[in-house]
Amino acid sequence: MEKELIIKPAYSKIELTTYFLKLGTWGFGGPVALVGYMHRDLVENKKWITEEEYKEGLALAQLAPGPLAAQLGIYVGFVHYGLIGATLAGLAFVLPSFIMVVLLGIAYKLYSGLPGMQAVFYGVSAAVIGIIAISAYKLTIKSVSSLDFAAIKSKWLLWIFYLVGIVVTVITEKEDILLFAGCGLIYMVAKSPPKWIKRPAAAPSIILLGIGFWHYDGKTLQEIGWFFLKAGAFVFGSGLAIVPFLHGGVVQEFGWLTEHEFLDSVAVAMITPGPVVITVGFIGYLVAGFPGACVAALATFLPCYIFTVALAPSFKKIAKNTSIKAFVDGITAVVIGALVGAVIIIAIRAIVDIPTALIAIFSMLALIYLKKIKEPHLILASAIIGIILKTLL
Repeated sequence: MEKELIIKPAYSKIELTTYFLKLGTWGFGGPVALVGYMHRDLVENKKWITEEEYKEGLALAQLAPGPLAAQLGIYVGFVHYGLIGATLAGLAFVLPSFIMVVLLGIAYKLYSGLPGMQAVFYGVSAAVIGIIAISAYKLTIKSVSSLDFAAIKSKWLLWIFYLVGIVVTVITEKEDILLFAGCGLIYMVAKSPPKWIKRPAAAPSIILLGIGFWHYDGKTLQEIGWFFLKAGAFVFGSGLAIVPFLHGGVVQEFGWLTEHEFLDSVAVAMITPGPVVITVGFIGYLVAGFPGACVAALATFLPCYIFTVALAPSFKKIAKNTSIKAFVDGITAVVIGALVGAVIIIAIRAIVDIPTALIAIFSMLALIYLKKIKEPHLILASAIIGIILKTLL
């Protein structure tokens, strides 16, 4: 009996943890940019995972509820190191930005707001548009097809899914799980129909304290825990999709924050690195101090962690099937289209005048032509430019 050949990963658990700590510390730009960074770093440069493994993770991240980038990171950790790798990657990815939003929450409570926030956000949000636009373009040509006529012609159905994803996301301003699954099924039937479709049989069931640091109320903590658990368990797609859900509960239902405070919370999410959803830590801190921040963050990320590690083993095995590969390709196309739609939505709100348009364009050109410049450099420069412009205007 031959022993199964076990290929040792090209990286250690320490290297995996270090990478996600760095991504959580310097990864600006929201979910579109973050999933782009992971593809660039882990598939193209480091070659830690294959293109197929990346696409499997992206598809699973969209099929399960919760923040997209965090789920993809958890899946990447799982690929070679199982439950331990998933846990290390997830914690390392979320921890840096969680610490940052707690510190910003302390400053917010101490100084009754962030006086320079709007000036910083003015420049940073425009630069973020440029960063995520480039990331979305790279994901498009890698996962759908290149832009030459022959490639588009051979992948015409994927391009239709891609365009549908853009249009639906722009119109509805949210990602639709049924749309993702539907496109996956259509492409599977068109390209590689499974045996149970070719030869009908019993169809299988698819299930598919002075600073308020410790100031909290027990009942409020319970309400925070339950509300953010629902947010993490029932909101699908990118971290941007959770914002309307949070607004309805935090401002309208519970009245924990005012409209202005909630907008500041969204601004904090955009100017800090890591997953956009980490704004829940900032909101939790404003409502119930450090315990509130911990409960909100844990409750939000716990569902996506459980879903990912529970589904990853079987998903990784069945993803080798040609029908499932076609299913994943269909989902990937519409998912990337939805992410491009999210870029358009953010751009409409962030590009408010000629200076912000120029900052966004400069950011894109810098990433294309200045190879040595990195995203954090652009974020810092745009923040300074924003402050200068707001001071002068």
